[in-house]
Amino acid sequence: MIRFLIKGLLRDRSRSLFPTLTVVVGTALTVVMYSWIRGTEADIIRANANFNTGHVRVMTRAYTAEVDRTPNDLALLGADELLDELEQRFPDFDWVSRIRFGGLLDIPNATGETRAQAPVTGLAVQLLGEGSIEREVLNLDNALVQGGLPAAPGEIVVSDELATRLELELGETATLISSTMYGSMATTNFTVVGTVEFGVAALDRGAILADLEDVRFALDMNDAAGEILGFLAGGIYDEERTARAADEFNAWIGDGGDEFSPVMGNLRAQSGLATTLDLAGAVSFALITIFVVVMSIVLWNAGLIGALRRYGEMGLRLALGEPKGHIYRTLILESVTIGLIGSVIGTSIGIACAWYLQEKGINIEPFLKNASMMIFNVMRARVTTTSLFIGFVPGLLATILGTSISGLGIYRRQTSQLTKELEA
Repeated sequence: MIRFLIKGLLRDRSRSLFPTLTVVVGTALTVVMYSWIRGTEADIIRANANFNTGHVRVMTRAYTAEVDRTPNDLALLGADELLDELEQRFPDFDWVSRIRFGGLLDIPNATGETRAQAPVTGLAVQLLGEGSIEREVLNLDNALVQGGLPAAPGEIVVSDELATRLELELGETATLISSTMYGSMATTNFTVVGTVEFGVAALDRGAILADLEDVRFALDMNDAAGEILGFLAGGIYDEERTARAADEFNAWIGDGGDEFSPVMGNLRAQSGLATTLDLAGAVSFALITIFVVVMSIVLWNAGLIGALRRYGEMGLRLALGEPKGHIYRTLILESVTIGLIGSVIGTSIGIACAWYLQEKGINIEPFLKNASMMIFNVMRARVTTTSLFIGFVPGLLATILGTSISGLGIYRRQTSQLTKELEA
């Protein structure tokens, strides 16, 4: 029976071509748009992870409770030793130490008196020395507007907007007035060697970037760090792996009631990203649902048109004694065949397009005023395992729904009217 139906579909293109093309187009669009949403979600995760949370983040318990105000008096001590232990226990992560701080940036004139001042937010990362991944992680080369990155101790870069507002020239000295981790006042001179675009308004109004060791010296934080971030190799966030790593680390450290003991959390547990990730999942589900509804309507109409064309065929089959239920089931079986063929072809086309968008992406740099740390110039899709079968959901479901609805007309046919209808 199945072979008979397939031969009938192949020989009668009007019964198969338009529905199959509809399924191919709908399935391909579903796969591409699903992969694009996953790529957009990955970019959001990457931006937050690179600049703020990492894929996992280690802080003291007290620091975690007040992380929004970056309390360096609650920072991790013995950070270098802890960093070495993390690298040994979790070799599939790349680990970096960071310090976040605030203060006042004072710009002196030729006589050493204050010419301009501005409150600033600072980030200390490892910019000097070999083996650091921070330049790549923070997208610093693309974010650079003027000058260069620190190449020697005592050098910093500032946001381009801040430099413009303070009329700050490259090579000038800027004094950071802040407080040490023990609460004392700290003043340190730095040389401004470059400006960057962060891509976040709050940071672009007043932020500086310095080498980790310079800030440790300035804030009396020797061998200390506000946080240690871990990034999965390859830069792709995996919720299960990061959650497993966090559980393993926290079980290893234990909870001895010490507020200065380290604790690890993954990206989802920080910065309210759980809501964002859940929203992205809901959007994906809504997208697939919309495609199922739209394709069902299209195929319903196609089924109605086909039913009108095949009106005599159905009447003849009923006149020959074929049960209505059997005719209805064969129509469903035809729709399943069309759905499978269309879904396979559409998924193949969709995966090819999504793979191209993943590897090449779409360069949006011409539409950006300036490149920045937080905004990536190339938008990419992301092909996942789900991309391989997500198209079969609307591809099969829509064809079955469309045929099921249009095929109900068979049960309204009256055998007593067949002679008149067939003009026999």
